[in-house]
Amino acid sequence: MAARSVRRLMVAVATGAAVAAAAWLGGPAAVAAPGDGPVATAPGVHPGVQTRTDGAQCTANFVFTDGADTYLGQAAHCSGTGTSTDVDGCRAGSLPLGTPVEIAGASRPGTLAYNSWLAMQAADETDPDACAFNDFALVRIDPADVAAVSAAVPVFGGPTGVDSDGARPGEVVRSYGNSELRGGVTLLSPKVGTVVASRGGGWSHDVLTATPGVPGDSGSAFLSPDGSALGVLSTLQFAPLPASNGVSDLAKMLDYARDHGIEDVRLVTDGSVSD
Repeated sequence: MAARSVRRLMVAVATGAAVAAAAWLGGPAAVAAPGDGPVATAPGVHPGVQTRTDGAQCTANFVFTDGADTYLGQAAHCSGTGTSTDVDGCRAGSLPLGTPVEIAGASRPGTLAYNSWLAMQAADETDPDACAFNDFALVRIDPADVAAVSAAVPVFGGPTGVDSDGARPGEVVRSYGNSELRGGVTLLSPKVGTVVASRGGGWSHDVLTATPGVPGDSGSAFLSPDGSALGVLSTLQFAPLPASNGVSDLAKMLDYARDHGIEDVRLVTDGSVSD
């Protein structure tokens, strides 16, 4: 694993009954029955493909558009420049907008067009929940590759829209991670988990799955029971539930992106656009 990929493992310490520690990492893996999505090896650009930002490998989440350009989502921390203890997005360093991002399945690199960390710093954001959990970036896909883009999540299908009401304890969620550490073996990439709790005013949802993930799953998509886009894989937590994941809420992060970055950005669903 490249040194820059290792630095994507960020450790945070919290107090009280919430999380005692967290690492910016990919999600736990669990074999799931195939759904309505394409096979994992489908050609082109789609959720679940690998992205590389200055050597750091992550997993793309969803496809977005603003009516003019097409974007692929990834986690903001995938372009982070700090150490493993830099977990506050309102303070942590990031590569600048315009940074090229390699996208598996694309003929040309994409371009970092929005990063929530940079946006919060430019806005002098002071909301501690946003600073802790707003972990979202958009990579502009080169026009030459737009025709090769599909919005469907491998294995599971969807998204059917944006989950605007968060998650309740007990809900079953699905995800697809694509870490390079699996050596191209996709059997462990589909993941199924259960929502344990939400925190940070709904900015983050704690999800428990069978086994912990590996570096490179960062940023991958999480789907609600109805197939709507719930969030983006952000953290692996060690307490109070070992190997649970923090999933940053997509609806909140999209709202922030519209207010502080790309005004008309929307989720693409099965070739259509969702608010």
